[in-house]
Order: sequence, then structure tokens, then C-alpha cells
Amino acid sequence: MAIIRRIATLKFKELVILCVIFLRRPFFLIPTYNATNKTVEICNRLYGQLHHEDNRTNAFRHALWNYLICKYCLNIAGSEEKSVSWSKEITDLHERLSPNEALAGRMDLHNNRIGRNLFLNSCGKEIDVIAVLQQMTNEAVQVGSPQEIEEERENLIFIEKLK
Repeated sequence: MAIIRRIATLKFKELVILCVIFLRRPFFLIPTYNATNKTVEICNRLYGQLHHEDNRTNAFRHALWNYLICKYCLNIAGSEEKSVSWSKEITDLHERLSPNEALAGRMDLHNNRIGRNLFLNSCGKEIDVIAVLQQMTNEAVQVGSPQEIEEERENLIFIEKLK
């Protein structure tokens, strides 16, 4: 299981941080885990292993992951804002603990925010989130600097050069 393998790579201090966060909000553990598994399952089915690179499919994965965490945690959180706050906290932590280059980390944080915004903008509406995110993925913008990331407020972004 990819999640367990990733947790196994954490340093002691990082593991303590993760445990403290879930000890403060233990009821979020299972829905967050389920959202993470569902995200990986969908991305593997749609894109194989491509979503592990800094490309459009990675942008899709980060946005979907945040959307699903928000959705799966909504009943426990009690409000959209609290669900979004939790998603931001846990996925920002993931980026702090991941061995990403600075630009890739900023790209991931940006795409995470896009997923949370999609959740907020679609609350109470029936949407096909996969189709919406696939369309957004097709329209994703390639960036090469932090300044370009800041300019793309509404679009998914990626940094990998097209082959």
C-alpha cells in the first residue's frame, strides 16, 4: 500500500508531527485515508504511474485529493470551511514532509488549493468531479517560475516539459 510505504519513510520527528495532528482530530483519520486511497486508485486507473511526475496528471491528482478529503470529511467537520481547513492542514503537511524541489512543492500547493476551491464552489451541487478535473487538466498551464505560479490563480499548473 503506497500510503503505508510513504509513512514508513518518515523520520521520527515527522512521524510525531503526523501523529499529533491526527490525535487532535482522530475522527478525520479514516475519511482522509479513504480519500487518499480513492485518489490513488482513480489516478492509477486513468493515468498509470504518470501521475507521480510533475506533469498534468500530477496536477489532477493533487486537486482530486484535496476535493475528496474535503468531501469525505465534511460530515465530521460539520461545515465546508472546517473541511477545507482540515484538507489544507493535512496536505500542506504532506508538502512540508515530501522531498520535493521548491518549484514542485509550490506547484503541488497551488493544485491543492484548486481542488479545495472546486469543492467549495460545487458544494450542494451534483458534479462529475472526474470530468471537471480532466477538463481542467487538459487546460493546465505549464509554469517555470514562482512568479508564473502566482499569475495562474484559477488554472491547474504543471512544470514538466512536454515530450
